[in-house]
Amino acid sequence: MTFLAAGQLWWLLALAGLAAIYVSAQFRRKSYAVRFTNLHLLDQVAPRRPGWRRHVSAALFGLTIGVLIVALAQPAKPVEVPRERATIMVAIDVSPSMAATDVDPDRISAAQESARAFIDALPDRFNVGLVQFSATAGVVAAPTQNHDAVADQIEGLQMTSGTAIGEGVFTSLQAIHSFDEDAGENPPPSAIVLLSDGENTRGRPVPSAANEAANSGVPVSTIAFGAGASLIEINGQYVEADIDKDALERLATTTNGNFYEAESEAELTEVYEDIGSSLGTETENEEIVTRFVIAALVLAFATAFTSLLWFQRMP
Repeated sequence: MTFLAAGQLWWLLALAGLAAIYVSAQFRRKSYAVRFTNLHLLDQVAPRRPGWRRHVSAALFGLTIGVLIVALAQPAKPVEVPRERATIMVAIDVSPSMAATDVDPDRISAAQESARAFIDALPDRFNVGLVQFSATAGVVAAPTQNHDAVADQIEGLQMTSGTAIGEGVFTSLQAIHSFDEDAGENPPPSAIVLLSDGENTRGRPVPSAANEAANSGVPVSTIAFGAGASLIEINGQYVEADIDKDALERLATTTNGNFYEAESEAELTEVYEDIGSSLGTETENEEIVTRFVIAALVLAFATAFTSLLWFQRMP
């Protein structure tokens, strides 16, 4: 058992102090009584009363307060709850070449729209995350079932130089493994959807990333954006924004994923239709405050009952 508001347990010290005062008062009561040498007078001044009974109500009252203090500290117990493990990572290329306009209105806008449409179509049970990559790759949104939150992150993607497709795959794999503690021994059903124009210029080679994904049993489905060579302006100069569809297709083939053209994002339903489902468990703290409140009520009623039964008065 754990306590969600453990700081409230300090009130138990006040209760302990109250108990000490009560015990001290009982000793003073005995000390005062033995001063009378006339036993007949002592019986009239301090008549005999049920010795142990008079402490029962006080003990029950103390227990009631103690249980209420524990309830105030929000006791909780760890419970295992089911959790969907199936995970899909969406990796988006944000390199300058994605600004080319050979796809209407441009490659990056088309990729963002495709990614949002894909995430919106995902069943609620899937965990989905977002990775962006250019010269390096980074997790924008860790896997979650809050699909709207991930879709919102797509709007804020900013283009930077370089294209590291391999890093995008490696980072997506790491996000999947980090999300699930059992991923090493019992990998969850997972997939990566990578949106790019396919020309790798930085980071680890795409074949290395493809082999790593294949060994991990994570298919990478790719979507190629771009109709061919196009010109983009970078720092006042026009440079070619080539597209390498073959590289994206090889990546998909090596990992048992699927390769798509930019206009065929509707076919992406195959990505999650084949992924299946895998329920795992995670530990959560479940509050059990009600149990302590009920126990306190029972003790309170017991306090009142014994006080009325033996002393004809409420404590």
